[in-house]
Amino acid sequence: DVGPVYDGDPIFTKKPEYFGAPLFGVAARTTELARKAVLKAKISYKTLKPITTIKEALKKKSFVLKERIIKKGEALRSIENSAYRLRGNFTTGSQEHFALEGQAAFVIPQEDDDFKVFSKTQHPSETQQIIAKMLNQKSNTITVETRRLGGSFGGTETQSFIFAAICTLLAKKTKRAVKLRVDRDDDIIITGKRHDFYSEYEVGFDELGVIKGLKLKLASRCGISPDLSGAINDRALLHIDNAYYLENILVENYLCKTNTASNTAFRGFGGNQGMMAIENIIDHIATSLKKDSAEIRRRNFYQKRKKNITHYNMKIEDNVIQEIFDQLVKSSNYKSRQLNIKKFNLKNKYLKKGISLTPVKFGISFTTWHLNQAGALVHIYSEDGSVHINHGGVEMGNGVHTKIAQLAAHSLGLPFNKIKVSATRTDKVPNTSASAASSTTDLNGAATLNAISKIKMNLAAYVKRKYKIKTNEGIYENGKVKFNGKSFRFDKLVKEAYLNRVPLSSSGFYATPKIHFDKKTFKGRPFLYFCYSAAVSEVIIDTLTGENKILRADILHDAGKAINPAIEMGQIEGGFVQGAGWLGCEEVNWKNNGQITTHSPSTYKIPAVSDMPERFNAEIFKRGKNIENVINKSKTTGEPPLMNAMSVFFAIKNAIASIGSYKINPKLDAPATPEKILMSIKNLKSRI
Repeated sequence: DVGPVYDGDPIFTKKPEYFGAPLFGVAARTTELARKAVLKAKISYKTLKPITTIKEALKKKSFVLKERIIKKGEALRSIENSAYRLRGNFTTGSQEHFALEGQAAFVIPQEDDDFKVFSKTQHPSETQQIIAKMLNQKSNTITVETRRLGGSFGGTETQSFIFAAICTLLAKKTKRAVKLRVDRDDDIIITGKRHDFYSEYEVGFDELGVIKGLKLKLASRCGISPDLSGAINDRALLHIDNAYYLENILVENYLCKTNTASNTAFRGFGGNQGMMAIENIIDHIATSLKKDSAEIRRRNFYQKRKKNITHYNMKIEDNVIQEIFDQLVKSSNYKSRQLNIKKFNLKNKYLKKGISLTPVKFGISFTTWHLNQAGALVHIYSEDGSVHINHGGVEMGNGVHTKIAQLAAHSLGLPFNKIKVSATRTDKVPNTSASAASSTTDLNGAATLNAISKIKMNLAAYVKRKYKIKTNEGIYENGKVKFNGKSFRFDKLVKEAYLNRVPLSSSGFYATPKIHFDKKTFKGRPFLYFCYSAAVSEVIIDTLTGENKILRADILHDAGKAINPAIEMGQIEGGFVQGAGWLGCEEVNWKNNGQITTHSPSTYKIPAVSDMPERFNAEIFKRGKNIENVINKSKTTGEPPLMNAMSVFFAIKNAIASIGSYKINPKLDAPATPEKILMSIKNLKSRI
């Protein structure tokens, strides 16, 4: 069983619970031979009636874990006493990871029944543990190495385990090196996706649109097993507020078991699904009051000195959402463009434009407390002063190796080319956390600097002893080290230190401070800090075909004091486009019997170059600074930028609303595909 937290994910199953469940593995010298062998299998099936939708699972009480209820204040009474009330429901769809590189593993048997495993995984340490458990061997007999991944987005945090396990099992049986690279269709059929969520809400608010009470039923499709669904749903609940103060709230959360592949981690990890639920509610309030949704959003924001306690009892101390929001309103010419769009819509019968401005507040840290730790190993070589680093983070397009090399180079006052970061390996840095939760650079960068600090202390102690200089750590810059006026060339100093038996290697460790969270009471401080952002998107839709296009996107994102602005901009822009795919063109479909129909590029549409905004203005918030003691005072850009794409969805909804003179709230679920846009238009016209 390769279940990461709970059992339920057998490597090979005798009773498949979903279409695509692996039954056996074949090893052969060629792919052609393996496929011929597969055709000789004889399998007897008994057809059972599956549960394939969230609503079916809710009706039949089919769940992978117990439901959770969270409460703050008196939601029901507040709703009842509110001047205005609304009800509704909303769905966000699933999403296929569709990374450039699919699932893959390569295993080489070693002496003493050891195994060297090259795995496409975001979690080498747990891959090691799973394989050791499967073979009934000790963890120290398995070494997992990961050099780099061709993208992952959460799809290899746990779902890579089964492929590494099958590959290792076949290597053990054959005593030969075995490689497994999964066909794209099989990859999509076998593996889980982003959780789709269904919500029902009742909200009470005043004449200004300020929320007084909220009751929410939130349910997710988990598939056949828990996988990481518990933590994903927790993060959805922790982000149900997004940037808004909710004084009275009651949420029921259901984790639905369906006969589909187990859904898993995906960039945002449930946070974005929770945020979409509240953003849809805010949008509904704005339409009902015939107000600009940006105005209603701003009125509900967390404040600096009051209204700054979350529904899980964490005080927000780093809030900059109002500054970002207001700056973006001006820099994007939001108000004048909004007027121009209304004029355009009055003149055009079939083409309609829409615009929306949405905020982001996203918490950074693993919600599972013990995962907020990292290790590193740093060597300085005596001959030339070059530096070798190994850390527990996985490079998957996130730029973590580049940024950690930059941090090390800056700390040691060396040029970047003197630093080498090697592949992530379980025999160098053990017990690593998954590269996930947007925490990879924060954790592993801090562990690396901790190791470097120990080596610098060793050098300082040697200089103090040898040269009788009162000194602290020393000043490292431009290839030199200065101790109270005495200067050394870095390479000369480390060679001298080596000749005097001074250690030039050290391990480092970091554990995130301040965080604590009681999952039973749903109270505490689950996050070290928050990332803030805002985006304005302008779209155009064709009311005859449902076709839509992003005309312009403006993003202002707080990356703190960015370590590498070029990498951060890549994450900001890339995250937005991936989010626009989730909420726009990427639709996962299953037949009534649970068979997935969107399992290849011919049936599943990811964003193409033509889906990029025609005009794309992304900017890092210049006044950004992390108030917490984080490396370089930076803020992560892993997951938060994806949520900027919420503005695209609500811009489409705004364009549809123009058909009814902005007086009727369109019924639109995500993703806003051409078909759903046409259905929404038809529904709206029937209500005029």
